[in-house]
Amino acid sequence: MFPQDVIPAGSVVLRPLTLADTEAIVRACADPEIVRFLPLVPVPYTRDDALQYLEMAEEDWKSGGAAFAIADAETGEWLGNIGLKPSRLRNTNEIGYLVAPWARGRGVATAATAALAGWGFGHGVERVELLADVENLASQRVALAAGFQREGVRRGAEQQRDGTRRDLVSFARLRGDSGERVALFLPDFPGGSLTDGVVRLRPLTSADAADYLALRNLPDVVRYSVPPEPESAEQAEERCRAAGANQLAGWGLEAVITDAATGAFAGEIQLSNVTPPLRQAMTGYSLLPAFRGRGFTTRAVNLLVGWTFEHTSLNRIIAGTSPANVASQRVLERAGFTREALLRGLLPGPDGTRLDDLQWCRLRDAPH
Repeated sequence: MFPQDVIPAGSVVLRPLTLADTEAIVRACADPEIVRFLPLVPVPYTRDDALQYLEMAEEDWKSGGAAFAIADAETGEWLGNIGLKPSRLRNTNEIGYLVAPWARGRGVATAATAALAGWGFGHGVERVELLADVENLASQRVALAAGFQREGVRRGAEQQRDGTRRDLVSFARLRGDSGERVALFLPDFPGGSLTDGVVRLRPLTSADAADYLALRNLPDVVRYSVPPEPESAEQAEERCRAAGANQLAGWGLEAVITDAATGAFAGEIQLSNVTPPLRQAMTGYSLLPAFRGRGFTTRAVNLLVGWTFEHTSLNRIIAGTSPANVASQRVLERAGFTREALLRGLLPGPDGTRLDDLQWCRLRDAPH
């Protein structure tokens, strides 16, 4: 069993929970984000629920786990909970935590997670796992900042309050790992978005699913998609839900093109096929008819490519167009791309046919 230590963690300290923490726990567990991502938290959350949690925390200690309060190092104020679940298989412990809304944005979760993992390794733990809802990007950032490496997605691993199941992103840290922050290959947009005053790019999220589905099923968008097939509502929802997690993984970036003046959904743009050894990625885009002919797509491409060259190590952005898609070719020309090659029969077409692909490229140092 683990000893009930007090663990220093910078501006916070991990200490055993006490009855004095009850009211703060009740207040925190009314937070919408905690309710959203921790489906086992009762709604509404009462003082009796908090007292029951404190009893469960004591049982965790007895059964080989550890349950701490995250507290302010100076005042002792309760800021959250964190613990290691008892090892059930292969000497692996899972870490879990919640942080009160009034304590967020201060690195509390990262400091506590890193400290608890290190403490666990010092007491014989070999592997610590951390699971986060696919849309819980804050928790995924904590995992990476605390030295946990992303391992994959556990499909439908957690049941929700309504009986549906959600994917969890799996992270782990081993005893021999350095514990250093895992750097993001594709960082966040500065301030959360990019704008030139006319268009704004922001991350694609599940809230965009309906607009995204309507866009992706426009006949001319389907015609030039790869493959040229409409998307189902389920596919669109899954893509929107997973977009943020995929960016944190370094696989790609998907953004919404909006009208900067009104915030209206105008289209989407991606950075895909990211290949770090080649320092290369691909861009693609589509726009609603109501916003065409106003230079929105060219502006969006310039914003995304400019951000890519400034904030990542990518040196080469490529794009492909159908030879018949003259409008897309004009966008790329205006955005500083150079035509490179015509690859015959590269792409799948309707009814088993094959289509040519006209390829374009923009280099980091190329004039535009």
